[in-house]
Amino acid sequence: MTAVVRRIIHIDMDAFYASVEQRDNPGLKGQPVAVGRCQERGVVAAASYEARKFGVRSAMPSVQAQRKCPHLIFVPPRFDVYRAVSAQIHAIFARYTPLIQPLSLDEAYLDVTNPLLLRPSATAIAEEIRAAILYETGLTASAGVSYNKFLATLASDYRKPNGQFVIPPNRGEAFVANLPVNAFHGVGPATAQRMHTLGIHTGADLRRFSLDILRQHFGKAAAFYYGIARGKDDRPVEPNRPRKSLGKEITFAQDLRTSAELHAALHELAAKVWAGCQKRNLTGRTITLKLRYTDFNQCTRSLSLADPVQDQEILAEMACRLLAPLLPVRAPVRLLGITLSTLLSPQDQEATTQLSLLRR
Repeated sequence: MTAVVRRIIHIDMDAFYASVEQRDNPGLKGQPVAVGRCQERGVVAAASYEARKFGVRSAMPSVQAQRKCPHLIFVPPRFDVYRAVSAQIHAIFARYTPLIQPLSLDEAYLDVTNPLLLRPSATAIAEEIRAAILYETGLTASAGVSYNKFLATLASDYRKPNGQFVIPPNRGEAFVANLPVNAFHGVGPATAQRMHTLGIHTGADLRRFSLDILRQHFGKAAAFYYGIARGKDDRPVEPNRPRKSLGKEITFAQDLRTSAELHAALHELAAKVWAGCQKRNLTGRTITLKLRYTDFNQCTRSLSLADPVQDQEILAEMACRLLAPLLPVRAPVRLLGITLSTLLSPQDQEATTQLSLLRR
């Protein structure tokens, strides 16, 4: 029996936040725009393509971005607007398939192996979706079409902005062979550097390593790297992918130095994280503290509890407990973050409680 070849589309909006701002304010069209705040501790959330020509990128400090592009226009973010536009875009996706895996407000995988609307090909569906997005939102999107998620993601980058690229099954392995490993989605900078020390610079280099050798160097991730070097990726599109964590972080306008300042900030963060938990009817058992000093060195500390966090005060208390060994701080602190993971729904909590009772 012949295996069904999947048809996967990766849709990625073009400079989404910045493009929304340019759409809503015609005076910004053609201008270098950064979504973010022009202040000492500001960070660029998104940059228009005009700004990117000067080297401005998302996650770049605002001060650095302004040095690269002195005439950069900063626009404060409007996340309520971005969420509303994202909902419009996802409604378009839903016309073609129920198998949609959102990655963010502006990015998603679609499995159109068995589409709701019959079209000649996945390529035709992608073209139709991009045209509908442009007509209904005034924004452009890029698309990658292939037989797995990894290649579809690579393909969507290949014709950006406002483009589309297809990698058919008979071209997957050859396409990967010539690419540098640091261009692979799923291979971060640290992993790419480790690969470089092993002489792995391209997909072809990676393919020369056996699975056993890769396991020695990369552990559980080895199977994924072994597969993508050969154009293989069996991960399904997961429309109901469970959330793995909830977190918030703050970059402060003024560095924090004292225990009192740090504790107050952690209580503020705990309130925000817990509000997100209540909104989604979730809690969790693992608390992670993130702390970044003014020299940009960073440390994280985690604590897993036997029972899930029950309220905001417990979350704040556990975060302060994680902070305690780091006091007094060795340098002023510019960023703090709290993340709650090992998330549980009410049904999960009930099942955990029942299991606990049975073990007594």
